[in-house]
Amino acid sequence: MIPLTAYLSVASLLFTIGLIGFLTRRNVIILFLCVELMLQGVALNFVAFARYQGNVTGQVFTLMIFAVAACESAIALAFILLLYRFGKSLNISLWQSLHEPGLPVVPDQQPEEVVVLVDAMPKLPRAGIEPGFETEEG
Repeated sequence: MIPLTAYLSVASLLFTIGLIGFLTRRNVIILFLCVELMLQGVALNFVAFARYQGNVTGQVFTLMIFAVAACESAIALAFILLLYRFGKSLNISLWQSLHEPGLPVVPDQQPEEVVVLVDAMPKLPRAGIEPGFETEEG
C-alpha cells in the first residue's frame, strides 16, 4: 500500500508547479492551465485524506472540485476568445487598457531582449555538393 506521504508529496508538487507557473507566466491560457493544476493538487489531497480516514467525504469534495473546474474552463475559454478578439494577443500585460477608470496604470517590467547573432551560425554546403579538400601532393 502506498503511504499517505507519497500522495501528499505529489499533491504539493502539483500545487507548487501550478503556483509558480501562475506567478511567472503571462499567457492567459497557461495561467488557466496552472489554476487547473493547482485544483488537481487540492483534489488529490482530498482523495488521499479520504482514503486514509476511510470515508468518502474527500471524494465528494473532489467531485465538486471537478464540477467547478469544468465550469471554470468553459468560462475561461469564453473569456480568452473575447479578450483575444479585443486585443489580438493573449499577453496579460497588453490589457492594461481594461482597468477601471480612475485607477493608475501599473506598468509591467519588460524582460531584456535576446540578441541573436545571425553571423555566428555555421555555413553548411548545399545538399549533394561535396566540399573540396586540398591534398598535400599538389
